[in-house]
Amino acid sequence: MELAVNGGSKISVSDEVFGRDFSESLVHQVVVAYLAGGRSGTKAQKNRSAVSGGGRKPWRQKGTGNARAGTIRSPIWRGGGVTFAAQPRDFSQKVNRKQYRSAMKVILSELVRQDRLVVLDQLTVAEPKTKAVLAQFKDLGVDGTSRCLIIDADLSENLYLAARNLKNVSLMTADRVDPVSLVSAEKVIMTKAAVEGIQEWLS
Repeated sequence: MELAVNGGSKISVSDEVFGRDFSESLVHQVVVAYLAGGRSGTKAQKNRSAVSGGGRKPWRQKGTGNARAGTIRSPIWRGGGVTFAAQPRDFSQKVNRKQYRSAMKVILSELVRQDRLVVLDQLTVAEPKTKAVLAQFKDLGVDGTSRCLIIDADLSENLYLAARNLKNVSLMTADRVDPVSLVSAEKVIMTKAAVEGIQEWLS
């Protein structure tokens, strides 16, 4: 199949990468696994065995008029341990390489079908000015307020400096593309070099 490049030309791409049928369950599984893998899982609290002190019975069992107590580190005491203490855990989910790559192909194919993918010969700005990027967006028919993802094989410093003030615009190199960034973007702008790099990776 062929993708239209802004400016009138076309680029040939593989149907295997940009022409896959949509699979909602596969995309959902991979997106959830990617987000879960980003969770730190470092929350930790101390249970009654982890807090310090409480090595002796605070008073005798009978005769004091107080309730029975075996340790001052009981969860019902101030300074005691937490009843169901949170412990560090790993939230990551298993997704094999074949599933991940298939999901990426499905997402890219859906971007093409929904006309959310814009391909350029190259994306350069002469100076690090935000208005220069907005001017290019206007030429592409892309609204500067919509969530936009720019992908290039190698990001120039001028482009990075010019686009970093736009809160809805993200920049990424082709070798760092992830499913969540692609799914959440309303428009994905790729250079021909980025398309070729992603196709080579997924083929």
